Amino acid sequence: MTIAHTLNLGTVTWEPALQHPDLLGTAVNSRLHEWEAASPDLAAQVMVCAIDPEFSDTAAMSERYNIPMHDSVNCVLVAGKREGVERTAAVAVRADTRADINGAIKKMLDVRKASFLPMDRAVAESGMEYGGITPVGLPAGWRFVVDASINTDDWIVIGSGVRPSKIAIPGRVLVELAAAEVVEGLGL
Repeated sequence: MTIAHTLNLGTVTWEPALQHPDLLGTAVNSRLHEWEAASPDLAAQVMVCAIDPEFSDTAAMSERYNIPMHDSVNCVLVAGKREGVERTAAVAVRADTRADINGAIKKMLDVRKASFLPMDRAVAESGMEYGGITPVGLPAGWRFVVDASINTDDWIVIGSGVRPSKIAIPGRVLVELAAAEVVEGLGL
């Protein structure tokens, strides 16, 4: 049995994501169906809204659709090397912060220098569109780390895998379903 949810956040119309595969990236849709099979009540809490792809970048989306930056999360793909071995991770930080690449993220990866993946590589390896990259649907084996400030019952808005939509999910549900590591201080 799934639970019906409604969401009033911003000036967009939120609908159950599982009922709108046309608004999701292929990998995101597949992952949501995996979650539905394992935890239908949690997966049912993922919502989706259509947006103008010209406003997909977080700050523009926030302003255009009246969604507070504090309620939005950016998923950044980062990498660094240690002893010739690359270490990568997807890191989620609140949009009203910036990812602490040279501090907490470098330490978390245990590398000498960390950096964002170049856009073309991030898109190719994630299988998602730039401006829509999300932790939902990342390739198997990717490490996913969440700033501790996201681990709440608050709804968060993140990418959907494509630019013309966003998904919303309670932070605690994302952490549980995506098997995220929660780390303090990733966002400044």
